[in-house]
This record gives sequence, structure tokens and C-alpha cells, in this order.
Amino acid sequence: MQKDLTQGSVTKTMLLFAGPMILGNLLQQCYNIADTLIVGRFLGVDALAAVGSAYTLMTFLTSVLIGLCMGSASVFSFYYGKKEDGRMKNSILLSFLFIGAVTFLMTAAVFAGIDGILHLLQTPDNLYRMMREYVFVIFIGIPFVFLYNYFAFLLRALGNSVTPLWFLGGAAALNIALDLLFVVRFGWGIAGAAAATVLAQGVSGLGIGCYTWLREPSLRPSLAQADFGREPLGEVIRFSFAASIQQSVMNFGILMIQGLVNSFGAAVMAAFAAAVKIDSFAYMPAQEFGNAFSIFISQNHGASRPDRIRRGTRQAALVSVTFCLAVSALIFALSPYLMQIFIDASETEILGIGVTYLRIEGTFYCGIGLLFLLYGYYRGIGRPEMSLVLTVISLGTRVLLAYLLSPIPAIGVLGIWSAIPIGWGLADLAGIWYMLHLRRRSGL
Repeated sequence: MQKDLTQGSVTKTMLLFAGPMILGNLLQQCYNIADTLIVGRFLGVDALAAVGSAYTLMTFLTSVLIGLCMGSASVFSFYYGKKEDGRMKNSILLSFLFIGAVTFLMTAAVFAGIDGILHLLQTPDNLYRMMREYVFVIFIGIPFVFLYNYFAFLLRALGNSVTPLWFLGGAAALNIALDLLFVVRFGWGIAGAAAATVLAQGVSGLGIGCYTWLREPSLRPSLAQADFGREPLGEVIRFSFAASIQQSVMNFGILMIQGLVNSFGAAVMAAFAAAVKIDSFAYMPAQEFGNAFSIFISQNHGASRPDRIRRGTRQAALVSVTFCLAVSALIFALSPYLMQIFIDASETEILGIGVTYLRIEGTFYCGIGLLFLLYGYYRGIGRPEMSLVLTVISLGTRVLLAYLLSPIPAIGVLGIWSAIPIGWGLADLAGIWYMLHLRRRSGL
């Protein structure tokens, strides 16, 4: 079910392609929220703090693989738009072998260094055993994360955003069912929550891989005709590494913020764990729209359609800003009630910290919405390094200001929360300036 994004109405094409991607990630966030809800309600605040901190760690690790797959998808969609099927299939083979090797090495490394990682996160002593138990199980799912994301990005690069949705939705439903079974029914505690996640990841990863192999024979590469030369391999590595480093830098910055948050104790950790789930759910549609926009740009770049690139950029910005303004208003108004989904009303200190975080971040969602579009734009036109530069600006500002401001007694955790939108704004300004510079020079 491939779709050519170089034809038809620009706005309608983008929205129809982005819709299943957005819905899929909303389902993923629903699972994350359900997981947090089950852990928080049935296992307590300490377990919630441990899972929240471990979630940030896993987000960083899996972001490496997601970035590699995302970068490869830019190569696939470029050649698909250019109608060069041979080079596309060669890129599919090279990227699968390359990212598979990285997955193997990463899995071995995290199991070998699990204790060092937890110490680096400044994990409190009372949560250490619980976090170690959780991440030891969750690390088993890393290869499944690779499989699902590789084939999902491959299908999306060719305009098929519906099939990954079905597998993701099924995995999310299975995950919630297994959470209830393992945690509530069997009483397996935090390890049960991790096991539920790994099993669901296995179903989605193996399932979408088998589907692609059986139902999309035109995508099967041939080892006999494979070109392992410097140019095709270098192209795959360049795009994959640029996107992966971007995702890794983004999530490493968040990981550093998590370490700073942990230093403020369990109440701030629990508030942050719950608030980040709400925050991620709120802006996830804008993030997925940016990823869909990237595929749109890449196919049209391959097809040499600068007119559609310019029109698509204007329309995408309008859609993203409109959505983000609406979500900002909702989060600001509803944050006290949203926090109570995860935290009991009697935990007033935790609720207050979480509401403050959400109102500061939520006010500036337009900043991150535009930033996601800029990431997608630069990946799509074959300049993934610029996406990395913008991430460094955003995260560098966030981490620097957070570590400078939070030790000041009069500011404290407010310094961490306020640093985030400042980083978004500075990166937006840099990205827009460079876009205008490119348009003057090359017409993109």
C-alpha cells in the first residue's frame, strides 16, 4: 500500500499521510500513560519514580535506534520519489545490516554496564534495587525496538503509514492487558510491568517484519546484486548517524535533566515522571506531523519538486502552530486534573510541582512544534547535519541553563522547567534563519 506524496493537494496529502502516524503515537502514549497509571496506583510512589526515571533512560537508548531508522528512511523516500528502485533496495539491505549490528553491540553494552548507568543517573539508594530490576528486564526488548522501528520507517518512507499503525495499536493493547495481568493479577511487581512491555515489543517487531517480507516482495533486496561500495554505504551511514546522533543528543540532554531532577528527591522525581507523560502526549502529534513532513519533503526532493516543498512548508507551519496553540490552552487549564490521573489528590506537594512544570512547558508548545518541522525539513532536503545543529542548540541551552539556575535557592526546580522553552526558541530562530538563507541561494 505505497503512496506517492509528490502528487495531489499538498495539505490534504500531508494530513492523510500524517494521520495514522499521529494516531499510532497517541496509542503509544496511551500505553505509556496506562503503564504509569497501573504502576503508580498499584505499586506506589517509589515504583512510579523508579519507572519514570527508567523510562527516560530507555527513551535515550532506543532513540539511538529510532534515529538510525529515521535517517535511513530519508534515503529510502528520496530514491522512491526519484523512481530509482534498485538504489532504494540496496539502501534497504545496507541499512538493515548496519543498524542490526549497532543493535547487537548496544544490547551487549547496556547489560555489561547496567550498574554504572544507574549510578550515573544519581539513582537514590531507596530506588536503586527497584530500578535495576526493571531495566534488566526492559533491556531484553531492545532488538524488538529495532525491528519494529526499522520496518515501520521503511513502510512510511514509501507512503504507507497505515500498516505500522495496526501493529503499534495491537502491541499497545496487548501491553496494557499484560500489565494488568502481571502487575495486578499475578503481583509480579515492577518486573511484571517490564515483562509486559518486552512481550508486546516482540509481537510488534516480529509481526511487522514478517508482514513486510511476505506482503511487500518488491522491497526484498538481493544479496547477489548488493553494492557494498563506499558511496552507497557512506550515504546510509551519513543519514543514519546524523539522525541518530540528533535523537541521542536530544535524549541525552533529557537524561542529564533526569539526573538533575533525581537530585531533588522522590517528590520531584514522581511529579516529573507523571508530568512528562502528559507533556509527551500533548506534543506528540506535532512531533509525528514533523516526521510525516520529513517524508513528504524527501519524496518531493527526490522528484525535484521545489514548488511542493515551499508550499508544503508554509502549510505545515500553519497546521502545526494552530494545533499547538489549542493544546497549550488545554494543558494550561486542565493540568491540575491531568496530574490527578497519576497522583492521588492527597499528594499536594507532588501535584503542585507537576502542575507548575506543565504550565511552563505548555505555554510554549508552538516552539517545539516549529522545531519538529525544522528537523523534518532538513532531513528531507538532504541536510541532516543541520537537524543535529538545531538539537545541540536546543538541548545545550536547556542543560546549561538548568544546571546554572537550579542550584540557586530562590529558583530551584523552576530553573529546570524554564530552561526548556528557552532552548526551543533559540533553535527555532537559528533554523528559520538558515532556511531563508538556503532559499535565497538554492530555491529550496
